[in-house]
Amino acid sequence: MNRIESRTARPRWERRKDARPSELLAAALSLFVEKGYAGTRLDDVAARAGVSKGTLYLYFDNKEDLFKAVVRENISRNIEAGREEAAKFEGHSAQLLRYLIGEWFSRIASGPASGIAKLMIAESGNFPEIASFYLAEVIEPAHALMQGVIRRGIGRSEFRRVDPGLFVHTMFAPMVMLLLWKHSFGPCSSKALDPKAYLALHIENTIAALRPEPQAQPKTSASRATKRRSAGLNRAVHA
Repeated sequence: MNRIESRTARPRWERRKDARPSELLAAALSLFVEKGYAGTRLDDVAARAGVSKGTLYLYFDNKEDLFKAVVRENISRNIEAGREEAAKFEGHSAQLLRYLIGEWFSRIASGPASGIAKLMIAESGNFPEIASFYLAEVIEPAHALMQGVIRRGIGRSEFRRVDPGLFVHTMFAPMVMLLLWKHSFGPCSSKALDPKAYLALHIENTIAALRPEPQAQPKTSASRATKRRSAGLNRAVHA
């Protein structure tokens, strides 16, 4: 038997063994976004990935375990990457803020993982265990990252003084709304929304809100003399 025949004869499970976890995560992500957490069945995930349900259980204990793996693979690791990049960044804090929001769009918001936000808002009340997980795994690290950027800018006199915690909440709200629009009202609306233009405007508004207020210019001796002359002229006119 030649080498080509030997390679062809390898069992299908052996050829795909390394690919199975990624295939299962991709199938699970698409189904979670399409059907929600409650509506996703492990049988359907396995079928979409092209494996048996028993094979799925070799990698994940249950649906909650699978969902957590989907979130970590598609969202958490990108937040961690942003944290590492922010730690090395040496430029102006406004540039860092612009970069991180842009990367959030390209890595998360522009892909299928953008639908996870809608799922969490819709189903957190029914599944508090995944809500707590998402809060600890996604929301809190993302907020901590952006709060760090704002504190950095304040410390370098690049941003005005604000409450970083409150500001981050107001900064993320339009970003979450963009995701909700994409996966809810957007497909039904006759008016198209350009997500890149929307996000560009949001970034500029955010940076403008953080921009330091211009410092008052000291009064020069010439300007004081001009005011004295003006005051003297007014007295002479009214004498």
